[in-house]
Amino acid sequence: MKNRPAWDWRRSMALWNFSLSLFSFMGMARTVPILLHNLTTKSIRDNMCNDAETSYGSGSTGLWIQLFVFSKVPELLDTFFIVIHKKPLIFLHWYHHITVLLYCWFGYANRSPYGLFFSAMNYSVHAIMYGYYFLMSVKAKPKWLNAMFITAAQISQMIVGVIVSAFSIYFYAKESGSGNTDFVTKCHIQLSDVMAAILMYGSYLALFMQFFIQRYFKKRSDKVSKKMK
Repeated sequence: MKNRPAWDWRRSMALWNFSLSLFSFMGMARTVPILLHNLTTKSIRDNMCNDAETSYGSGSTGLWIQLFVFSKVPELLDTFFIVIHKKPLIFLHWYHHITVLLYCWFGYANRSPYGLFFSAMNYSVHAIMYGYYFLMSVKAKPKWLNAMFITAAQISQMIVGVIVSAFSIYFYAKESGSGNTDFVTKCHIQLSDVMAAILMYGSYLALFMQFFIQRYFKKRSDKVSKKMK
């Protein structure tokens, strides 16, 4: 009997990354336009406080928000692929995947008013990131496309996430302490949700910045020091 060919992991990884990139592009196309519409037609306060169902949670956009939450489960396979290929599994990777999965389910259950910001940003960054991984798997990455750009996009996402969370905390504190009960009922921010968001994005920002410095600047400085010896 002829030996069966070994499993082509490169082809599997290429298909996996292409599928996630395509899915993310579709999600971006359904969430970014409504986010831009809300930002240009509503106040910052309304974007932070309005009920999620009426603001963005209905129709096709609401469907893609739900799919976004569900997509965090299969994304855990990224960790599986790293393990089976015996590559180093850094803390940032598994911490990011586990905590974002937990927060997405938590925020969705709490009808987070600002969840559209997080979903649209994540879809956009993942569309680029998994597209980059796909090109790497098929060895078709253009020379100008540096991995640094992907990490910079991820850091930008974390910065915006911190800003959105900070605005949400501000409006929560302002309106819950105003004494106007009718005004408070119109703001759908929940303290547990917004505190989880600021902790999540704050820790991501710190970890991604650390990763960025160690990977792109420390290595360069080490190379320069070696050349000078």
